[in-house]
Amino acid sequence: MASVHESLYFNPMMTNGVVHANVFGIKDWVTPYKMALLVLLSELGRAGAQLGLLERRRLNRLLLPLLQGPDMPLSRLRKAIEESCPHLASSVHIRLKLMAEGELKDMEQFFDDLSDSFTGTEPEVHKTSVVGLFLRHMILAYNKLSFSQVYKLYTALQQYFQNDEKKNGIDESDMELTNTEELEGKMEKEELDVPLRVLLIREEEISCSGPLSQKQAEYFLSQQASLLKNDETKALTPASLQKELNNLLKFNPDFAEAHYLSYLNSLRVQDVFSSTHSLLHYFDRLILTGAESKSNGDEGYGRSLRYAALNLAALHCRFGHYQQAELALQEAIRIAQESNDHVCLQHCLSWLYILEQKIFDSCVLLEHSVNKSLHFGLPYLASLGIQSLVQQRAFAGKAANKLMDALKDSDLLHWKHSLSELIDISIAQKTAIWRLYGRSTMALQQAQTLLSMNSLEAVNVGVQQNNTESFAVVLCHLAELHAEQGYFAAASEILKHLKERFPPNSQHAQLWMLFDQKIQFERAMNDGRYHIADSLVAGITALNSIEGIYRKAIVLKAQNQMSEAHKLLQKLLIHCQKIKNTEMVISVLLSIAELYWRSSCHTIALPVLLQALALSREYSLQYLASETVLNLAFSQLILGIPEQALNILQTAIEPVLAHGAVLDKGCAMFLVAKCQVASAASYAPQKKIEALESAILNLNEAKTYFAKVDCKEQLRDVLYFQARLFHTLGKTQERNKCAMLFRQLHQELPAHGVPLINAFK
Repeated sequence: MASVHESLYFNPMMTNGVVHANVFGIKDWVTPYKMALLVLLSELGRAGAQLGLLERRRLNRLLLPLLQGPDMPLSRLRKAIEESCPHLASSVHIRLKLMAEGELKDMEQFFDDLSDSFTGTEPEVHKTSVVGLFLRHMILAYNKLSFSQVYKLYTALQQYFQNDEKKNGIDESDMELTNTEELEGKMEKEELDVPLRVLLIREEEISCSGPLSQKQAEYFLSQQASLLKNDETKALTPASLQKELNNLLKFNPDFAEAHYLSYLNSLRVQDVFSSTHSLLHYFDRLILTGAESKSNGDEGYGRSLRYAALNLAALHCRFGHYQQAELALQEAIRIAQESNDHVCLQHCLSWLYILEQKIFDSCVLLEHSVNKSLHFGLPYLASLGIQSLVQQRAFAGKAANKLMDALKDSDLLHWKHSLSELIDISIAQKTAIWRLYGRSTMALQQAQTLLSMNSLEAVNVGVQQNNTESFAVVLCHLAELHAEQGYFAAASEILKHLKERFPPNSQHAQLWMLFDQKIQFERAMNDGRYHIADSLVAGITALNSIEGIYRKAIVLKAQNQMSEAHKLLQKLLIHCQKIKNTEMVISVLLSIAELYWRSSCHTIALPVLLQALALSREYSLQYLASETVLNLAFSQLILGIPEQALNILQTAIEPVLAHGAVLDKGCAMFLVAKCQVASAASYAPQKKIEALESAILNLNEAKTYFAKVDCKEQLRDVLYFQARLFHTLGKTQERNKCAMLFRQLHQELPAHGVPLINAFK
């Protein structure tokens, strides 16, 4: 790393006790930590057959991260070795102690003896192996040092060892209290995975180390980039990572990869200024260092420019700066056309569709992009295009079977080219589509499929697999599905897992935050705690303004503030129709119809419900269509035609009972009971008694559903209705029991102030 920054001539530099040896392309230098590793390798060669198979395997797995990682304190290095082979750690400590407390000639002799590892017919270390290359680099770097630098290195080694001794002296009393048996049991349990702890670079390791060599820097950058993609919780915090990147760039301002990781780190915290600054610096350094020209000939310079413009367009689009994104995209298209770069043009075409989608819906660009991507052999881009096309057609109301066929074709591309990330996206897409169409059972099946899959990508032990947006989406849907079925404890466990897997400062945290607020809101509304539900509206609005406004209207409606709720719903309806959010349009229409019922304007509610039914059937939203039919049946009940209401209920209640939320199931059974009671008025006495008894059974089922979600208001209404029916049938004991339970709930909850018959939910 330092070779780019320093002179081509020998110009050693001493910083924080680290001797830099950078001669004609040598990209490493000797440090006290690396001397400790050399001692470890030497002792490992001496031990030979004395080491058991398990210990040798542990040490072999430990060596690579130790060689590639940043310098660490001697105490941490000793701990890592002790977990693999305790007696070898003791030998390393004694050897370092003799060298640090001895004379300079002892260190000289140690480096002279290192060359013996390569001698003989069967050398201990092969020259081209990872360990052999490390030994040769260190020997070469040491041989290039002047005497003064050798003395500084020896002084740094003494200081390195003395710091460890001081720390051991402070911690000695605590170490004596450690139970040896517990440590041995832990060792047996962890087995071979123990040494892999050092794979994860921790903040304290980096903070104690000096400037990283180029290899260490590249390893650090690749590891942090991998963690940001696969498991952001294991990566350094945004502030700590930026601090280390700034330290890297201080020693080598032209390190392009460090600028790019800084760009990714700034995206984590939604810092538009820093992310733009780092992205531009990345492409500037890429051009200045000639990295692109070496790999792409004369086209390297132009390639960097057009991909810089393309990435800038993507960045502006991510932050909602669509005008700036369009200008950058036009620049990328112009340069790509001049260079005849079809691959870049296909990426530009995909982003052009995304930008134009903000203005109008058009599948022409997307279909053209998919065809061209397949023609030029770009399966990743083609699959993303198919996914976007399926999503758009799902919102347009296309049949589910056609969408699933398209996703099946996309899956063939994924498995053929081992596109693990896109496999996850495809399954998450299927989950969302089944949820949109109201098939909760199918959505649950798809969610479980994704969660039970293993990633195709190789990740380190201890790193969560697939900490991507797809998994966040699926887990959020899973939490909501459990909450809808009344399994609030299970939903809380899923949300707890989401909070651990995607901390609040991570880029996908807003997903679970929104679902968490929505679940809390529904529980508060079911429990009749409208003041708590109202306090949650602000949080929902901050994450999703449309959802927040809709839930504010629901709270106002529950509080009998009809005029305010109606005004809010009308504004929301106009906005949702403008942005073509059909699902929310139907939900708003159903809420408006309920307002008309509560205001005794039953005839006005019918056209609103018919409009909602037409939209839900046009866009294949089966569950919303069933819910709308239930509302129409309720309107017919109010208008005095319960027989007709019962007839249409038979067609709508099956999807609700199969895929609906527990609250909706309870409301549907309650409505059936109301219609049965109303229809029984004209029956013969015997048939009337049978109808009332059937209604009581349906009320019992509704009561079970309402109790499952702790919906006390609906429970109170069901108990009141049951008490009246038992009184009609002359069942005094059952009537008194229902009356007592009703009185308890009625004293606990405020009265509606609205007749019972005027509320469907």
